[in-house]
Amino acid sequence: MAEPQANRVHHALLRARRALLTDHFDLGWMPIYSLGYLLFLFLPVVFGFRSSIWVPDGGRGGLLWPTLLSVALFLPLYFATYRATAGGRIACTLAIALLGFALMPANGFANTYLIYACSFTAAWQTGMPAKLLAIATLLVAYGVELHLLHYPMFILGITAVVGSSVFFGNHFYYRDKQKQAALRLSHEEVKRLAATAERERIGRDLHDLLGHTLSLIALKSDLAGRLLERDPATARHEIGEVSRVAREALSQVRRAVTGIRSAGVAAELASARLLLETDGIAFRYHADLPALPAEHEVALAMTLREAVTNLQRHARATEARVLLEQGKDGICLAVTDNGRGGDIVPGTGLSGMRERVEALGGHLNIESRRGHGTRVEVLLPLPPAANGDPLDTPARDDACPSPGACP
Repeated sequence: MAEPQANRVHHALLRARRALLTDHFDLGWMPIYSLGYLLFLFLPVVFGFRSSIWVPDGGRGGLLWPTLLSVALFLPLYFATYRATAGGRIACTLAIALLGFALMPANGFANTYLIYACSFTAAWQTGMPAKLLAIATLLVAYGVELHLLHYPMFILGITAVVGSSVFFGNHFYYRDKQKQAALRLSHEEVKRLAATAERERIGRDLHDLLGHTLSLIALKSDLAGRLLERDPATARHEIGEVSRVAREALSQVRRAVTGIRSAGVAAELASARLLLETDGIAFRYHADLPALPAEHEVALAMTLREAVTNLQRHARATEARVLLEQGKDGICLAVTDNGRGGDIVPGTGLSGMRERVEALGGHLNIESRRGHGTRVEVLLPLPPAANGDPLDTPARDDACPSPGACP
């Protein structure tokens, strides 16, 4: 009973978060945790600071009520900033800064609101000069207020350092999120274009394969029908030709379907190049395979996808290589990188790779040494019927060294 109750509480919290925040920046619970910085506003009350140190005279009671009122005004502005459009976000940010200016005569720690304003400025949909000008203007206005209130000016220095650090940290975070979103869109676009091109190729191949063949079958069937009574021997011969042509057409369709399925590895190689090179990782490869059964094709394509995805997320590599070819013992796939390496924590993706490969009688081996990168190797036994033309993959990268068989 306790677990379902915990799940209900968790779902209720998620609904409350979605009602207060937007998932546009994929911030999770961080905006809620960031509200903890409001505790700085109450330090004068807790420690009873006076004007000679930090805040004007007036005692604890004189500080508490203006501070509580400011928090009540701040919270709606805070959550509205995350949900607002471009112009609304700027307005909410400036309102938060003004709230800090208004509270300064009663609470010297009101610079907390200016730091919040600096953090939100990073999310403005303007250029960097406009953002820096806004922060500089806020700090200058804050310095003037400190001078008029006879506060020590080192408070301005502290506010400038903390506010600038928060601004640049959030700026680079949002920029990385935008790059990742663009990368995901590009990755999906490559897959969509590859699927569209494959559908067009399928249509052309089937038209070329079956158009002439079906016309020939129809012609010979009509001829056999006309000859059936007056020349049975020739009619039987034509019917035999119809059967032979039909069998040849079936064989051609099977070869075409095998080629269609083999395009999965080619698409994954194209996606891997886009994913890694967009992230600044040099990508080199060599792929040379015969036509494969569907299950072998899927296993290799999915293993390649999982290995490249893990490499991009965790390896911190600058270079990656993929070798995919037929060796003496079967089909060899090797994905190597020059990343940080280290202990591999088995997860759902790794378990899925291993199960998919071992279901076909193959072996998956992962070598990862700290500071020496990671190597993922797959060896699938070659099916007896796997022969014919090499896999239609992107041309070999000449920068890739001559590959050898998997050990």
